[in-house]
Amino acid sequence: MALRQITNTILMIRPIQFRMNEETAVNNYFQEDLSIKNDEINAKAQQEFDDFVAKLRFVGVNVIVENDDKEGNTPDSVFPNNWVSFHENGDVALYPMFAENRRRERREEVLVRLEKEGFQINNVIDYTEAEEEDFFLEGTGSILMDRQNERAYCALSARADEQLFIEFCEDFEYTPIVFTANQTVNGERLPIYHTNVMMCLAEEFCVICLDTIDDKKERKNVLKHLKATNKEIIAITEDQMHHFAGNMLQVLGADDKKYLVMSADAHQSLTSDQVKKIERHSKILSSDLGTIETCGGGSARCMMAEVFLPKK
Repeated sequence: MALRQITNTILMIRPIQFRMNEETAVNNYFQEDLSIKNDEINAKAQQEFDDFVAKLRFVGVNVIVENDDKEGNTPDSVFPNNWVSFHENGDVALYPMFAENRRRERREEVLVRLEKEGFQINNVIDYTEAEEEDFFLEGTGSILMDRQNERAYCALSARADEQLFIEFCEDFEYTPIVFTANQTVNGERLPIYHTNVMMCLAEEFCVICLDTIDDKKERKNVLKHLKATNKEIIAITEDQMHHFAGNMLQVLGADDKKYLVMSADAHQSLTSDQVKKIERHSKILSSDLGTIETCGGGSARCMMAEVFLPKK
């Protein structure tokens, strides 16, 4: 049976204590502080979250919403794709996280909930011990999986260790494609914290900020793999990337209709030509995520953990 690249089931975590996470701000240059109280920030984030879930459900996406746990004090719990990934053979991978307060996001009850929803978990592959040696690999933030073509793309950073990525690829039988993606911060080129901020891998196309891959050989290699797998390449600018135009996810709605999901800011940043290219393959679904993007430094894709697990 051919592997699927996209799914109609998404796990999302509703935030309880969302705010700007001071522990992640050290290398997530997309985060900014808002001059309003944390309670107000959290209330706005919850509203954005609820509206987003409603839009996904309206088009027939199966969204499993689990509430965050008050005990943990986990401001970034709204981004579950960094600590877990779910695979068609029933494997679940747990990932080592850079920020100590993000490690508390890994909760067994989330996996229990999926089993209650009728999904089968056969095996948990746990990479989290690497945290003890300060090596990190933050899930599908760091790893972009081309599940159908058994390739995986990873932009190295403080949150994406090359050896761990290679280990993951060996375990899951992916061909690794490694590169560095940079952004300009105060006139300096610094690594982008997550691959999925500059690149989105859909079934038939790839939205990518090629300008971030400064090394020409690395850029050529990424393009070679994308072309070899027949992906149409839709290039975005660094400015568009800063509007989270790389942080998108293709999902299935009712009647297997494909949707490219993104924030309203990302959608507004696209040119009419880029929209046309995307709409040849997918409808666009966008939602206002302004507070979550500003304080969290992540967007629509980061909020969705795709569930590929088999049904019991």
